[in-house]
Amino acid sequence: MSMQRRALLGGALALPFVARAQAIPFTRVRPGDPGWPSQAEWDEFGNAVDGRLIRVKPTLDVCRTTPEGAACREVFRELKNPYFIGDDPSLTQTMGWYQGWQSSPPEYVVMAKRAKDVAAAVNFAREKKLRLVVRGGGHSYLGTSNAAHSLMIFTRAMDGAVLHEAFVPQNCSSPARPAVTVGAGAIWMHTYNAVTTGAGRYVQGGGCGTVGVAGLLQGGGFGSYSKQYGIAAASLLEAEVVTADGAVRIANACTNPDLFWALKGGGGGTFGVVTRVTLATHELPKFFGGVSVVIQAASDKAFRDLVERFFVFYRERLFNPHWGEIANIRPRRRLDIQMAFQGLTQEEATALWQPFLDELKASRDYTLEAPARIYAVPGQRRWDPGFIRTHAPSAIHQDDRPGASADNIFWSANVPETGHYIQAFASRWLPQSLLADAARGKLVDGLIEAARRSSVEVHFQKGLAGGSPEAIAASRDTSVNPAVLDAFALAIVASEGPPALPGFPGHEPNLREAAENAAKVRRAEDTIQALAGDSGSYVAESSYFQSEWQRDYWGGHYGRLLTLKQQIDPDTLFFVRHGVGSEGWSDDGFTRS
Repeated sequence: MSMQRRALLGGALALPFVARAQAIPFTRVRPGDPGWPSQAEWDEFGNAVDGRLIRVKPTLDVCRTTPEGAACREVFRELKNPYFIGDDPSLTQTMGWYQGWQSSPPEYVVMAKRAKDVAAAVNFAREKKLRLVVRGGGHSYLGTSNAAHSLMIFTRAMDGAVLHEAFVPQNCSSPARPAVTVGAGAIWMHTYNAVTTGAGRYVQGGGCGTVGVAGLLQGGGFGSYSKQYGIAAASLLEAEVVTADGAVRIANACTNPDLFWALKGGGGGTFGVVTRVTLATHELPKFFGGVSVVIQAASDKAFRDLVERFFVFYRERLFNPHWGEIANIRPRRRLDIQMAFQGLTQEEATALWQPFLDELKASRDYTLEAPARIYAVPGQRRWDPGFIRTHAPSAIHQDDRPGASADNIFWSANVPETGHYIQAFASRWLPQSLLADAARGKLVDGLIEAARRSSVEVHFQKGLAGGSPEAIAASRDTSVNPAVLDAFALAIVASEGPPALPGFPGHEPNLREAAENAAKVRRAEDTIQALAGDSGSYVAESSYFQSEWQRDYWGGHYGRLLTLKQQIDPDTLFFVRHGVGSEGWSDDGFTRS
């Protein structure tokens, strides 16, 4: 038993809970049940949170009554604006999943502004046996940030950011570090703007700018530069969290260390409600940049040669801390490369890519859809809204609501997933052994075979093999599946449709198309799993129907996570489907057998 383990079990967490050898049958209450709180009890609770409790009026109700009306059309137009969705507790960034789940508003929501509000909501939900939902940014492919008949804790307004020149976690004697403290409702676009544009530092976060900071950390999330800085959770220095007993606690390497470790990748909404986090900041690279090139092959043989040539090039020149992002292997012999880099100049990146590009141009077997684009921008301007609007306006969209902040920008590349309806989704880590000469043919053939059915996205930043020793060491000290340390990339196959909801006339999903595309994704998934084996999947981007989710999401860490969950939340107040400790519960989180 480790020293940290003894400290927790010896009372550092000081929770009045004990692990149960066998779960006791339990049912949460719904509206109309005898145990559902009376209006007087809701009113009393609302007073306890200073009027921040609201009864939810679903925004989409207008589409039930007048589906062809102007108001409904406007709502569906704004479902492509992530800020509109993010501010509305009745909506979610993903509208649903074919044969899986659909977006459902809560009954009540606490618009939390402080940890005290969160603690009051936790206590009320526990005492009244309510289904509790935790939401910050609202990004969840798997539907964990919403539930019908629930009480939602919405941390959106807790979005402040405070920069520190020298931060030392509470009760620690470690050297002071530059850091930033942000509220649980902060999103990455605003956090990057505060840290990088405003202070000339770098904080490791996610690629999609409207994802919530706290959710990404707890989900073990990645950013474009993870091979240099590690996963986002690796930079976590301290968190404030409300646990199932309603206590507000500090978790860091010295205080409640097991809880701290669990928050670094053990899954959002599982071990408590995070109310603020403090992250180490890093020296800012002089330049960030990207490479964009789309290549069409003339024949199947030429396409195979192209994909193999690219992976040889990747292993020899890009398999290092400078590079991340995606190569898309698409049907009909198309390779779409969208890579990102840090710490290189445009000239250095161009020199590195030129031999590969020259070979393509010299061959009649390949056509470049457009001239390859290689660019770099000053590090401090990477997330500067004004700079991007001036120099790359097509790269972003703007929050178009009246009075919206000029800082409310979002990447054009993320528009398809805003308000989308998922038809199918699957992922698998690709072990670095597949890059070796002896295995490369297997890698290439497997990816091409999968891509005949559905495009395969190879996310190089979502895999730490080839990364800096510091990134790997810091990420090893998290609760994510250790398989990520040996993976050079994450392979994703997926299909999506526009915003849609079953039961909304004129706005229902195309079920025939969904069924066809889901079947293609499943066949591609089978091919990739045969290629990668039991390497695991990334919890935030995986299948709703993941069968071996404990092993795939957390690997050998699952046992330790489950033990902690049973200690601090034995009644699973914080329920997340396919989250730690969810065994034995119904999918909706209301019934434990």
